[in-house]
Amino acid sequence: MKAWQLITHQSSSPTYRRLRRPINAERRAFFGSFQDTDEVWQAWMKTLEIADTVRASVVLFQCPASFRANRPNIENLSRFFQKIGPQPFALAWEPRGPWPPKVVRDLCAEYGLIHCVDPLISRPDPENVPYWRLHGKGSYSYRYTSEDLITLKKLFLLTQTVGKAYILFNNVTMKEDAGRFMRLLKHVS
Repeated sequence: MKAWQLITHQSSSPTYRRLRRPINAERRAFFGSFQDTDEVWQAWMKTLEIADTVRASVVLFQCPASFRANRPNIENLSRFFQKIGPQPFALAWEPRGPWPPKVVRDLCAEYGLIHCVDPLISRPDPENVPYWRLHGKGSYSYRYTSEDLITLKKLFLLTQTVGKAYILFNNVTMKEDAGRFMRLLKHVS
């Protein structure tokens, strides 16, 4: 399950247009970027409630590319994960901007986060539980080729010493691509 964007995305994000109830214009600056605000905390409480209801095994914090590896963002993220502490489900983090690999590794290690990546863009750490989100090469309308899926299979087989894996196709043809990938995995050679 994905954590509510009110935690991760600033209110200037175009995704806020899909909110059923618009947020108060005077409070817009208090949303997103893991800020230590009542607004972000209430968004976490709602996320927690839903995670409990659906018995989520993982909650993913997907950040926008605009969430950069700067001191305020790192401090906000650190304070947020310190505050929420351990959970009955795994926590995954998908930094989508240009974050230095060492900073990501250190933050994930410190807060017990699973680093979420698109393995066709950024190589996953074979030592960690893989959580892959495949957004399509260049656009969500991209249909993965057989060659792409074979590459994913090879990368996946390198992670088998870890045990669990989470793989999500997040593109227009996600159902078909995931089915083709599952069939390919059944024929492990």
